Amino acid sequence: MAKLVVLNEGLAGQSYELKVEKTTVGRVEDNAFHIPQGSVSSHHCEIWLRGNDVVVKDLNSTNGTFVNGQQVTTESVLKPGQTLRLGQVELKLEVEGATTSAPPAPGSTPAPAPAKKQVDATMLIPRGVSLDQLEQGGTRTPGFDTNASFSKKTNKVNKFFIIGGIVVAVVIIGLLIYALSQVNPAK
Repeated sequence: MAKLVVLNEGLAGQSYELKVEKTTVGRVEDNAFHIPQGSVSSHHCEIWLRGNDVVVKDLNSTNGTFVNGQQVTTESVLKPGQTLRLGQVELKLEVEGATTSAPPAPGSTPAPAPAKKQVDATMLIPRGVSLDQLEQGGTRTPGFDTNASFSKKTNKVNKFFIIGGIVVAVVIIGLLIYALSQVNPAK
């Protein structure tokens, strides 16, 4: 049985057995394999079982889907032992009884290990200001911007509203004075 095992610290050991033909993977809970991590898109990818192949299909994720460091643009076959990266979360495909590499033939010298590829570091851009930035202070000079395109515009509607309000208030005060003079006529 094939299963995906999370390799990241904090999520390490979390795994999901691939039992059905199609498995959805993503950050929100309606996915079959729910990975609650910010760099994983809400509906990140689909994992398809096609015969003996495990096929990964990216769902236009924000931070990308990678098989052994190669970005999946449409779909890609994931072999046992290979690493699947969703945003910043790395998973490994484990299959019972599958070997990831053949042992060297007797009497031959083993091939040198391939150079480790530099993993493309996908990073989320934080929103807002970090604590370090607050402690260091901003680089802006104090004062107001004098850029005319951001200056306050006059609003004729506000002027008419204020003038109308004053006129209505004067009329109400006048009516009150008139009404009070009618109740207590001067002798």
